[in-house]
Amino acid sequence: MATQGNKSLHEGIPVIKDAFVVIVKTEWNSPIVDKLEEGAVAVLQNEGVSFKTISVPGAFELPYAIKSYHAWAKEKASAFIALGTVIKGDTPHFDYVCKAVTDGILQMNLLLDVPVVFGVLTVNTEEQALERIGGIHGHKGEEAAITALKMIALSESFK
Repeated sequence: MATQGNKSLHEGIPVIKDAFVVIVKTEWNSPIVDKLEEGAVAVLQNEGVSFKTISVPGAFELPYAIKSYHAWAKEKASAFIALGTVIKGDTPHFDYVCKAVTDGILQMNLLLDVPVVFGVLTVNTEEQALERIGGIHGHKGEEAAITALKMIALSESFK
């Protein structure tokens, strides 16, 4: 059973100067993913952080888009937030996609010199997804943005 979120996550959000966050979101399950994005954007705007959103077809493409943006974009990101929703169906496709996306985002965290935040919902039902975009399990889009800000601050503290 999922917990109701990390209530202390919302405490001590660092003030970040000149940060730029890239949100990479999926087109698949867009009604849910758009709500994740809205939560992330609200936090970033509230904290005065610049951001950009790019879209990819599905969750499997998230790591590639992050890697490519990091390598080729003129405006360098301070952090990436990967947003998506994978809902279990009747086939093992769910398991393969969830593992690939999780492993891919982990690889980006180990490869890139900026944080990559995992904001991908991997749920059994649409109802479980809805519970995570402002329902009983908090708002995972907001939590992803807060995590990004905290990780940017941590990265900056090492310099």
